[in-house]
Amino acid sequence: MVLDLFAGPGGWSHALNALGVRDIGLEWDEWACKTRVAAGQLTLRTDIALYPVWPWVGRTLGVIASPPCQAWSMAGKRLGLVDQPLVHQAVADLAAGRDTRAQLLAACQDPRSLLAAEPMRYLHALHAAGEPEWVAMEEVPHVLPLWRQYAAILRTWGFSVWTGILNSADYGVPQTRRRAILLASRVRTAEPPVPTHAQVAEPESLFGPGRARWVSMAEALGWGATDRPVPTVCAGGGPGGGPEPFPSGSRQTLAAARDRGAWLQHPEHHVVLEPHARGAGWITRHGDRSATPACAPAPTFTGKAGQWRWSLRSNNQTNATVRSIEEPAGTLFFGHRANECTWVAEPAAPPTGDAVDLAAPEPIRITTREAGLLQTFPADYPWAGNKGQQFSQIGNAVPPLLAAQLLAPHLGVDLRPDDFTLAA
Repeated sequence: MVLDLFAGPGGWSHALNALGVRDIGLEWDEWACKTRVAAGQLTLRTDIALYPVWPWVGRTLGVIASPPCQAWSMAGKRLGLVDQPLVHQAVADLAAGRDTRAQLLAACQDPRSLLAAEPMRYLHALHAAGEPEWVAMEEVPHVLPLWRQYAAILRTWGFSVWTGILNSADYGVPQTRRRAILLASRVRTAEPPVPTHAQVAEPESLFGPGRARWVSMAEALGWGATDRPVPTVCAGGGPGGGPEPFPSGSRQTLAAARDRGAWLQHPEHHVVLEPHARGAGWITRHGDRSATPACAPAPTFTGKAGQWRWSLRSNNQTNATVRSIEEPAGTLFFGHRANECTWVAEPAAPPTGDAVDLAAPEPIRITTREAGLLQTFPADYPWAGNKGQQFSQIGNAVPPLLAAQLLAPHLGVDLRPDDFTLAA
């Protein structure tokens, strides 16, 4: 079997499924487990630090581990960096068969820090049986020194190991998410997958197959296509499902448009106000966010109204990353109010002639569907829980497309990015 520690909502698992392999995921978070079950993934809800290792000995082909990143991430207090010497000590002790976790945990500033040592407890027990054949681990960049410690130990056990930082955008993910990666194998040379994309497209040549340009948010979300919308301000909905609730100020934006006679309400559908995807002006669209129902026409305000440029802002802080829709997103992370990702707009050109004078729309919170697509999950992935719980799962997940490219060599699968369709 393939053992997936800290399995989360299924980033690694979805990648394995696409490659024709199933894993069993160990996860503690209730809503991540419910998401996994809804997605048809084998799941054991347990505290990994307490679960015994003997059930896996003699039957494990590969081990995957993405320990919780909150203690190490730039989005949190980063107490994992303070606890790092204790985590290194735990890894060294576990590799030698000594379990000192209780004493070390008592000294940690953040109890989650020591979870990064748990994979070594499993690896030490499996090594006695000549397992696993391969290992893949992922974390935020600040964990790279710890992965190098793992690598040094694994090499003494006969593994070929590679560690380093990879940018998800180099592998077709519409997000410049940088992660510390460890790849190890007993049967082949461990090395990172060849990048498939680059910030600037590279043509095929005698020196290589070339690389496509980084995938933009617009491409990933289908903006500009006839069947996919741009960001919307929706009337109705709420945390239980349906369209996103109004963010602050959106009601005033809609009210201003209504007072100017800029929108019409269809009696059978809620109303959506959005900048036109292809041409100038605003349009109204009735119904849900994925398609315009045939029974509800979409009258145009004016063909001369100014068009908006949309960008994604990574959080509410002054140093937030702001990226145009024509670029990949910055790293998506959620967890508290300051880390909300929002769509922001500015006029592409000043209004001219008799264009309707509409104020720029208020920032619009990204939807879970959009966030999932930017993580390369399918558009219909069954996220469980309320909006906050769903966003937390998405932000913590491994992008499945990156995971697939990391795992394909270990499984002997020739993966082509075009074959790994996620946003259907």
